[in-house]
Amino acid sequence: MAFKFKLVAGIIGVLLLSQVLGGCRAPARRPAAQEPTISLYVNQTGEVKRMPIEEYLPGVVAAEMEPTWPLNALAAQAILARTFTMKKIQEGGVKAHGTDASTSVEEFQAYNPARINDSVRRAVEMTRGQVIKYKGDYINAWFYASGGSRTASSAVEGMNFRREPAPYIQSVPDPGQAITTSENKSWTATFSSAEVAAAVRKVTGQDPGPVTSVSIAAKGPSGRATQLKVGNLTVDAPALRLALGNDRLRSTLLTGITTSGGRVTFKGEGYGHGVGLSQWGARALAAQGKSPQEIITYFFKDVELVKAW
Repeated sequence: MAFKFKLVAGIIGVLLLSQVLGGCRAPARRPAAQEPTISLYVNQTGEVKRMPIEEYLPGVVAAEMEPTWPLNALAAQAILARTFTMKKIQEGGVKAHGTDASTSVEEFQAYNPARINDSVRRAVEMTRGQVIKYKGDYINAWFYASGGSRTASSAVEGMNFRREPAPYIQSVPDPGQAITTSENKSWTATFSSAEVAAAVRKVTGQDPGPVTSVSIAAKGPSGRATQLKVGNLTVDAPALRLALGNDRLRSTLLTGITTSGGRVTFKGEGYGHGVGLSQWGARALAAQGKSPQEIITYFFKDVELVKAW
């Protein structure tokens, strides 16, 4: 009798255990999506090439970041480039050519396969299929060279971008400030009054008259100028930067403006709009041993890295 009770108890125990284990079973893996093949307009020749996206990406990473930089920085750039590509394709690609992408940095993103090396190839391979999403949607994978002391708090502050919300942008100290070039740490840019007046007319459609004074009218949380006052006109600072030349007026993180002798001199720090990932910051974090995923989540908040294929 005791033996029968133990046998029944054992059978019941096995049944209960199987139910518990069945309830904890890992969900079935969904089949990975197939790697997209994209159409690429080659601006130099006018031809259209078709290639798998993972074959396209090394040319982007090599063009957008120094190929000799640390592997994990290159890998973070690869994830950004893949995300950028997918979001732009989702939005309709390059309508001027009827293609998914182009080799023009003005139309799409930089592309230079001649700069590809083994590190770039490895960076793309090790992040294959990885994209960044916020609440299920591709993010705007913004990046720039150097954020100065801090990155921009929002796309509105850094670029006056208002087309859609970007709550995943945050202001953080840029670790790249310690290692970036001296001209990114602190720079001076001088323009003639005529150049500034022409830029103001381009942005506002109004004539500021003689440019005898330029000052910061408003700043964002990271300290970037969001509006400048030129004479009696108030001008959007990111737009004026582009009109003056974003390689000359390196950022809107301004530390001083002086007007004298028909010339306007800006002083500032950083290089770029400051929204999203700092490339010099990525380099610094990679040197500290941070993974590509850790680098991305340092600059973008509440995002998810998803393996799309």
